[in-house]
Amino acid sequence: MPESSAAAPAPKSAPSDSTVLYAEKLWPNFWIWLVSALFSSAGILMLAPISIWAGITAAIVIFAVISVLLVLSTPSITVTRTTLKVGRATIERGFLGKVTAFRGKEATAERGTRLNGLAFLCIRGWVDPVVRIEIEDPSDRTPYWLTSTRHPEQLIAALNS
Repeated sequence: MPESSAAAPAPKSAPSDSTVLYAEKLWPNFWIWLVSALFSSAGILMLAPISIWAGITAAIVIFAVISVLLVLSTPSITVTRTTLKVGRATIERGFLGKVTAFRGKEATAERGTRLNGLAFLCIRGWVDPVVRIEIEDPSDRTPYWLTSTRHPEQLIAALNS
């Protein structure tokens, strides 16, 4: 059957399963960038006896490399109608159980003394709050995911919607 070149009306459908309900990037804080700049300035100290311009060039190159690595390693959290993606890991929302937020000392305990060695982690030291997402897949040995987030209440609301 030949295809028609006439425009067909778009079917009226429910929102797509790929509709993003929540999205967050765990960008480094200002102090991480400041530490990177201070660390890269060591290039000046190392090469200044040879040439001040070589030292400045080394500092710029070191800062550029650190910046690229920080940007490339920044994970994202994305919740759609059907999936949860944290960093490089993706799971169907049907396998998610109870979701709990932790702040302060409770978050430190979740990342430390209460941590299960089989848990999936996507934590960043510069983001204090964490969210624990129970996994209810009987074929998966991972008991829960623990992820850093700057907006735990919004993430929980998206996962419970």
